[in-house]
Amino acid sequence: MSLTDILSPSDIAAALRDCQAPDSFSPKKFFQISGMSKKSSSQLKEIFRILDNDQSGFIEEDELKYFLQRFECGARVLTASETKTFLAAADHDGDGKIGAEGITCFKYR
Repeated sequence: MSLTDILSPSDIAAALRDCQAPDSFSPKKFFQISGMSKKSSSQLKEIFRILDNDQSGFIEEDELKYFLQRFECGARVLTASETKTFLAAADHDGDGKIGAEGITCFKYR
């Protein structure tokens, strides 16, 4: 399964266009524009599984900086501040990584 099986390619493209400039990425806005905020918890968990590059069950800070590239190969890397902000918003237990439940938090914001 790929992200475009769950999300519209045009919505993904619009979300990526919105955050092209460094330090313009907002997880909440990205989730809204891409359509992720409208997906069910099970669909978000499937998206999480796809985004979890090493299939560890967590998205660590090092993986998170490449978040946009998981949606499109040529997308930019998140800046250090964007990565830290994203991690802080979704890391519920402060262990420095995001579990599948962390990514669902943007559905409700």
